Amino acid sequence: MAYLGENIKKLGFGLMRLPVKEGTQEIDIELTKKMADAFIEAGFTYFDTAWAYPGSEDAFRQAVVERYPRESYQIATKNAAWIKCKTRDEAIAQFETSLKQTGAGYFDFYLLHNLGEGRTHFFDDFDMWTFVKEKKAEGLIKHIGFSFHSTPEELREILTAHPEAEFVQLQINYGDWENPAIQSRGVYEVAREFGKPVIIMEPVKGGMLAKPPKTVVDVFKAADPDASPASWAIRFAADLDGIITVLSGMSNMEQMQDNLNVMKSFTHLTDAQRDVIKNAQAELKKIPLIPCTTCNYCAKVCPKDIGISGSFTALNMFTLYGDLEASKGQEMWLVRGHGRKKAAECVKCGKCEDVCPQHIKIRDELVRVTETFG
Repeated sequence: MAYLGENIKKLGFGLMRLPVKEGTQEIDIELTKKMADAFIEAGFTYFDTAWAYPGSEDAFRQAVVERYPRESYQIATKNAAWIKCKTRDEAIAQFETSLKQTGAGYFDFYLLHNLGEGRTHFFDDFDMWTFVKEKKAEGLIKHIGFSFHSTPEELREILTAHPEAEFVQLQINYGDWENPAIQSRGVYEVAREFGKPVIIMEPVKGGMLAKPPKTVVDVFKAADPDASPASWAIRFAADLDGIITVLSGMSNMEQMQDNLNVMKSFTHLTDAQRDVIKNAQAELKKIPLIPCTTCNYCAKVCPKDIGISGSFTALNMFTLYGDLEASKGQEMWLVRGHGRKKAAECVKCGKCEDVCPQHIKIRDELVRVTETFG
């Protein structure tokens, strides 16, 4: 049975991390054009941008829209109604801005951006579901969906409430497949339960699975000395059923060529290759981490409203991948971005430890968080 995106090749160009000119934050348009040319010449057609990605929609217009026939590519962009929007008109204005900045005329895929937790209600409050259905009826949107960062339970609630969603974009990678903070497998299985095809984001976990721990690299190199760790991550994602495409946020031509070499003639993994990835996952599990399951019982009793589980997720990320800046960014988002206090504000009362099912020495671990992130 055919499904949405069945004929789209399984690599999408994510335009979130475009190359910038040396020493600046200005997108390098000429290099972006070369990367887009290589992508299209290899037979790939799916581009992903967003109103919230600074300069991305404009760069896409210059690199693709102004240089290729409209029927030769698909463009996806997103509406972030929870960012600085106080009225429905302000949320709707994002759509009009995206049309202008991309110059695409219409969007093949239009997503309500980053549903989950405290962000979901904005799209209901502003009746954005009705808006996107109206734009689809007008031909300005071909397919309606949403991107999502939260729990399987919340995804089930949204899909039940909004059957008009034709697809869902999820963070899925082999490192987060069983991660209790991300629950890649859980959200993927809910999407499939509802028959929704999936666009995969973060298949290389923001680049961290391109440089995984040495024990993981050794597993991959033993199986195929010529394949990069990133290529294994991309193939894990593309191997799943019901996938529209796998987005890769490529920032240079080397990353582009590596992905194209892997995906231009992609076939599903063999059982032996799947076993290799399982072995890599097993190596990740051997690395000692804080055994937090994000149940957040601790949060319910903390008198200072410390972002305990978010702090632990960020520290575990640093332990696994050694990327301090990315881990700091994760801590900022999961703690302060969710209205919680930093670990340094802990008063060491111990109430959290009394209710922790995993018997974590939370006070000691929060000291480690502070020593690592400040």
